[in-house]
Amino acid sequence: MIDSPRADRAATVTIAVLAVAFALFFVLPLAGLIVRAIEEESTWSLLKEPQVRQALGLSLWTSTVTVALTVVFGTPVAYILARGRFPGRAFLDALIDLPIVLPPTVAGVALLTAFGRRGIIGEPIEAWTGYAFSFTTTAVVMAQLLVAAPFYVRAAKSGFESMDPQVERVAYTLGASRVRTFFRITVPQAWPALLAGFVLCWARSMGELGATLIFAGNLEGKTQTMPLAIISAFEGSSLGLAGAIALSLILLVVAFLVLVVFRMAGRWARWT
Repeated sequence: MIDSPRADRAATVTIAVLAVAFALFFVLPLAGLIVRAIEEESTWSLLKEPQVRQALGLSLWTSTVTVALTVVFGTPVAYILARGRFPGRAFLDALIDLPIVLPPTVAGVALLTAFGRRGIIGEPIEAWTGYAFSFTTTAVVMAQLLVAAPFYVRAAKSGFESMDPQVERVAYTLGASRVRTFFRITVPQAWPALLAGFVLCWARSMGELGATLIFAGNLEGKTQTMPLAIISAFEGSSLGLAGAIALSLILLVVAFLVLVVFRMAGRWARWT
């Protein structure tokens, strides 16, 4: 049976319509945000408000710390999962992936029960040292770390798995240590995947809301990140709807710039 040109054209048109409709679903909300920000006369003046600057500064700082901790502690974990063969490996792999599918609010409650003032770890630490994790800037980093780190570990693990282990074995036979081989051969070859995980982790940290709200609270100048400031604006803070639009616009611009920079860096890493 030979397909008719009319059937081919119908299929092509259908695919094109579905693709355009799907694309518009993503483009229109962003376009609406930008248009509304331009229409609101107070949008640009609100960008100078102390609450906005504090929320932006806290989000950038905590996200950067979160990513740094993730790279330091998550990279060895990703490499072990990619190369290691040990009992419980599948369970550990699933456990690290769990926060990706876990609702952020559940992650916040879990952090509170573990590290809160009456948590199984937080209570004895506060009794011994007088320090409480919950409702502090540290709690913001912990919440971001729990929900964002798995994105980096998953990407890094895929990057390490894509490498041929024989390359590392050759380096060992030539006298290179495991540490030297890891930093001089393994990391450069897995760099695009590591960079992608870095971006995902940073972006997820910047947008974290649920776990941060429950475990760290929404304290202006202390734990109020950009998403929390947006919630406060909708709930009747001095910023109002125009402030929520301004904050959303800032997050949109920051996220876009980060993606552009790191995609350019990723292409450079693949070319070199």
